[in-house]
Amino acid sequence: MKEVRPPKRPLIFYYCVAMLVLLLFNFLAMPWMAKQQVREVDYGTFMDMAENHQLGQVEIQETENQIVFTDKDNTVVYITGMVPDPDLKQMLKDSGARFTGEVIQQTDPIVSFLLSWVLPIVIFIALGQYLSRRMMKNLGGPNAMAFGRSSAKMYVKSSEGIKFSDVAGEDEAKENLQEIVEYLHDPKKYREIGATMPKGVLLVGPPGTGKTMLAKAVAGEANVPFFSMSGSEFVEMFVGMGASKVRDLFRQAKEKAPCIVFIDEIDAIGKKRDGQMGGNDEREQTLNQLLTEMDGFEGNTGVIILAATNRPESLDPALTRPGRFDRRVPVELPDLKGREDILKVHAKRIKVAEDVDWNRIARMASGASGAELANIVNEAALRAVRNGRRFATEADLEESIEVVIAGYQKKNAILTDGEKKIVAYHEIGHALVAAKQTDSAPVQKITIIPRTSGALGYTMQVDEGNHYLMSREELENKIATLTGGRAAEELVFRSASTGASNDIEQATKLARAMITRYGMSEDFDMVALETVQNQYLGGDASLACSAETAAKIDQQVVELVKRQHEKASRILSDNREKLDELAEYLYEKETITGDEFMTILNK
Repeated sequence: MKEVRPPKRPLIFYYCVAMLVLLLFNFLAMPWMAKQQVREVDYGTFMDMAENHQLGQVEIQETENQIVFTDKDNTVVYITGMVPDPDLKQMLKDSGARFTGEVIQQTDPIVSFLLSWVLPIVIFIALGQYLSRRMMKNLGGPNAMAFGRSSAKMYVKSSEGIKFSDVAGEDEAKENLQEIVEYLHDPKKYREIGATMPKGVLLVGPPGTGKTMLAKAVAGEANVPFFSMSGSEFVEMFVGMGASKVRDLFRQAKEKAPCIVFIDEIDAIGKKRDGQMGGNDEREQTLNQLLTEMDGFEGNTGVIILAATNRPESLDPALTRPGRFDRRVPVELPDLKGREDILKVHAKRIKVAEDVDWNRIARMASGASGAELANIVNEAALRAVRNGRRFATEADLEESIEVVIAGYQKKNAILTDGEKKIVAYHEIGHALVAAKQTDSAPVQKITIIPRTSGALGYTMQVDEGNHYLMSREELENKIATLTGGRAAEELVFRSASTGASNDIEQATKLARAMITRYGMSEDFDMVALETVQNQYLGGDASLACSAETAAKIDQQVVELVKRQHEKASRILSDNREKLDELAEYLYEKETITGDEFMTILNK
């Protein structure tokens, strides 16, 4: 079990503790120690010592109503309370006591010095040493010499590690990396023909597609040392520390050569240098050192660099050029066959029914990454346990896909009859418009059960196979399908609701892409009016045109969506009886399959 460590306390906590210890010592320990060295006597003893000339130094403390005095040799300090005595001064004069005006020291001077000066200094020095060791440990390791050292983790071949057989859906990427593993195992056959392996291999792709898993598979297959480090681990507070870590990493790698070095999320240190003054000098020095180590005057024979990123466009050109990263391996979202293989790989870890149609599940999970597919399989297993079964069924896998897409069912969300009818007509509107158009994906499922994502219902369409290209007609049909829900509400209830907000957003985004990116506008022809940034992280687009052109784009987007909205309204008007029949059936059943939908539609 992983150890759970308590949270680290801030530095101010330790200083407060030190101050509290000193205050308690001064208020409690010091008076007690002083009390142990001062003898309290009665006034009669004081008079007897005065008459016998045994007094040494006398101090009358009128404010505290007490008398402090010593014996003849000043070795013992006494204290007594004051008593009204008009003959006190004459008695003290006759006794030969000394009145010097100096305060009588009630404690040993050496002890007082040690407690008042030496002890606080010792406490603060000890506290400083402890905090220094703690900071050194957090910043660089168990001792102060750990500054600038690489914290890379080294792995060797393991029989229990991830292998290429555990990675599915990325055959091209595995082939590229398998070649590197074979070169490390037997470099002679490559040298005979004069071939050299790439110095660096850059894995690029969307999040969750398996870039890090592929690197782990290389570690599991290669019988050589494998160093793994994240790009953010090079970033330090002090200038020069990142570059020192790069030097130390490559020094260790060269000592273990041949070996593989894996840098995850390399964009943390490999961003383009803008050349502006006042930039991040630490990051640029780290990048410069990495460039030198990968292809400088000193060769790094036997060290192959693997790196992963989902922002390749942000990397410095000097880093991605041939000679440093000679090969770029795309790790894209899996296709239909890849999704089916990935599902089967993850299904080996759980108990699954034998009659599961993996091809159907893979088609339903269109657009899912490897990480999402692994989550779908795990959700199916969890659902089977919740329902008291010993294995996951195809229904569990289908429900888990819906959980990943739209969230869990909201069991406590109860729609009114009016809202339920509106949602039923809305979803049937989508499905009916899709079914009455050519080149539309078949309807798989329709439901009006609310989900935790905020959807009150949804219509699932599943393509029969892989779909890499979309024509203008197909895109227009898709926009019409998106507007079918609102069109059904307007046709039946003569009103509109807020339930079409997501449909409107998707239809507008698709129409704008047709005009600005896909060249499907008669006015602008094949001119790119938008530039896509971070294609693997959402694909945000920004306009690259004048304000007048942007106004024309907006006008054409409105006209395109409006035309498809009108087309959807015509389709539903022509099939009003089927719309009412299907909506009533969905209202009663709450969830219907695509087969049930087509049976009623074709009846």
